[in-house]
Amino acid sequence: MKRIGIIIGGKTVEHEVSIITGLQVLDNIDKTIYEPRIIYIQKDGKWYVGNCLHDINNYKSKKFEDAYEVLPGFKDGKLILYPHPDLKQGFFGKKYDTYSIDIVFPAVHGTNAEDGALHGIFQMNGVPCAFGSVLSSSVGMDKVIMKKVFESNNLPIVGYTWFYRSGFEKNKQEIMEEIEKIGYPLIVKPSNLGSSVGISKANNQEELMFSIEVALNYDRKVIVEKCIENVREINCAVMGYENDLTVSLCEEPVGWKEFLTYEDKYVNKKKDASESKRRIPADIDIEVEEKIKLYAKEAFKSIDCCGDARIDFLFDGNNIFVNEINTIPGSIAFYLWEGLGISFTDLVTKIIEFAEIQQEQQKSNIVSYDVDLLNRMGSGGKHK
Repeated sequence: MKRIGIIIGGKTVEHEVSIITGLQVLDNIDKTIYEPRIIYIQKDGKWYVGNCLHDINNYKSKKFEDAYEVLPGFKDGKLILYPHPDLKQGFFGKKYDTYSIDIVFPAVHGTNAEDGALHGIFQMNGVPCAFGSVLSSSVGMDKVIMKKVFESNNLPIVGYTWFYRSGFEKNKQEIMEEIEKIGYPLIVKPSNLGSSVGISKANNQEELMFSIEVALNYDRKVIVEKCIENVREINCAVMGYENDLTVSLCEEPVGWKEFLTYEDKYVNKKKDASESKRRIPADIDIEVEEKIKLYAKEAFKSIDCCGDARIDFLFDGNNIFVNEINTIPGSIAFYLWEGLGISFTDLVTKIIEFAEIQQEQQKSNIVSYDVDLLNRMGSGGKHK
């Protein structure tokens, strides 16, 4: 039975959202073929394991009685979780287990987690890891680079500009003038966050300055986009690797306006339940649906994704814009697949299987020159 390490938490403002996603994966993973274990990264960066981490009520009460700190190590393409050396063990101490993990399932969101930081650890050590590579994760997280990649692949996006925190401090007037050329209203975002953290709308210069100040508290890069009014959000997911891709149903969040705030998504429990519901499938013409699904595939491929990603679109009745891609979507976007007969459990299994395929591809790469290859090479690295 393969041992799956479901990583949650992390040094990120999306820490709590990640806990929900990870425990949903734990509840739905096929335990007849996998042995799952939660790996909890606290906000200080320390890694913990323990049976108490498998119960969401313990996160609410902050009671982690049997959890203990571990240090990650690697051997033969596996993640080894060693008890921290400062823990008292031995004849008079408690016995702490060492865990061997075959495949990593990161259920993390945000910076220092979803942005490729975790993937780099496992990719370098040959451990199969779900949801793409360092490259796809980092590009998918950075909204500026993401949009530049989308542009190069001729995907439609809204007008935007961006700047660094240091540049804004030195050239505030010039940057404000460049932003205002786009035209109000505007959406201001930190470049490297998700879950709508730090995002706000600006209808005038005063609101724009305030929105920028908020965004700069979360990231050194800020992106400002044209706000398309009377717009609908349409989302769909893509699953697979390389050219073996499947597209989910499309959804439309009911009650969505310019954007959903973090509180709308994860905190508030509205009296009008319809405000937080999804319409699946979305009520759109077949031609629009087909174009969105085509764009979704192209967006997925453009940043070399793997596993399961959700792509968010803006639709104003005439134009379709690719808004962003979520390389590790909240709740892994299971709700977009159920209408196609793919259960949450099936989805988790498929994501794990694609992680193994991706790792096999990486193992096929040459990582050092051999003598025969060097002998076939001429001076200056040219073939004879």
